[in-house]
Amino acid sequence: MEKGRNNESSKLSFYIHIPYCTKRCGYCDFNTYTPGELNSPNLNLITSNYIDAALKEIEQASIQLGNFQVETIFFGGGTPSLLPSYEVSRVISKIANHFEIRPNPEITLEANPDNLDESFLESIRSSGVNRISIGMQSAVPHVLRTLDRTHNPENVVRSCELVRKAGFEHLSVDLIYGTPGESLQDWQESFESAFQLPIDHISAYALIVENGTKLAAQIKRGELQMPPDDETAEKYLQFDAVATRKGFSWYELSNWAIPGAESLHNKAYWNGSSWWGVGPGAHSFIDGRRWWNVKHPAKYQELIRQDKSPKQDSEVLSKENIRDEFVMLRIRTREGIEFDRLSDKQLEVANQFKNSGHIESSTWSDSRLVLTAKGRLIADRIVRELLV
Repeated sequence: MEKGRNNESSKLSFYIHIPYCTKRCGYCDFNTYTPGELNSPNLNLITSNYIDAALKEIEQASIQLGNFQVETIFFGGGTPSLLPSYEVSRVISKIANHFEIRPNPEITLEANPDNLDESFLESIRSSGVNRISIGMQSAVPHVLRTLDRTHNPENVVRSCELVRKAGFEHLSVDLIYGTPGESLQDWQESFESAFQLPIDHISAYALIVENGTKLAAQIKRGELQMPPDDETAEKYLQFDAVATRKGFSWYELSNWAIPGAESLHNKAYWNGSSWWGVGPGAHSFIDGRRWWNVKHPAKYQELIRQDKSPKQDSEVLSKENIRDEFVMLRIRTREGIEFDRLSDKQLEVANQFKNSGHIESSTWSDSRLVLTAKGRLIADRIVRELLV
């Protein structure tokens, strides 16, 4: 790949996939594995060899990319908080040794509230992690049971207190709404509980039932029933209104933050920046080319041991692909889409949605397309019509 770059194109984000969980949640279709699925009695026997392989992939990235400045690092999964803290440190050090890292980079680690302790947090903080994202999902026990989550709601409060005590700059929690059996009151209890935590960022995702999951099978058998779409939409609007009153501004369809606490890593995805995904099933995007790694950890490690790329396949995006993806991604953001990035036909379509209250009139006068709260509910439909 081309080595000489301007400052903007030289920015890079790393996603580090940790494909392990102690238990698979019923709604989850992520590329994760339990010790039992890998025929191992515990994760400690697995993680060290896996991190060795991940470090070698980082070396491969350095050889392939050349001069890039790393702006963000994100440990996702799976359950990254299951890693021994020194493994987190090894990854950060490897990236620092092979790439230029910008001053005070954003380094995020996703965590399960049941396995966070003071020693682990202090150790990863000293390694450079400065942002923690906790999988809260709900504060209501029966909703957590439906999602097959194992954590205790009280541990979310305890974990958040430990994170702040350890001195992390940013703290986020994730919520899920639209779970079978979740009432409007249940949802309100969950997000009101979340806003009482010492957080500066919050994500709220509508539940998507993926084929092949335990939850999908339960719904298919009639054991559970999804709530009506209008109720799920009401939950989004209810949450957005309260978040705004609490001082959290939306900056992406499912993300709200105190000003200055937005996730820079996630913004890199939505802005079409470059990122390298390390680990099995991880995706990467550099210079209009996208590729993804083999999915199983054993195959991934085998290829790395042979000094081969773990890449499974790739695609080069055409100019038309890139234009379409820009619309698909940027329409999700508070920045929106500048008119000069749209055709006359697309502006005609957008104007119809402005007239129906789905696009903000105030930003329209500034030649930017930004969705209203009502418009965010039908963002996918708007994109489809813009891209016809």
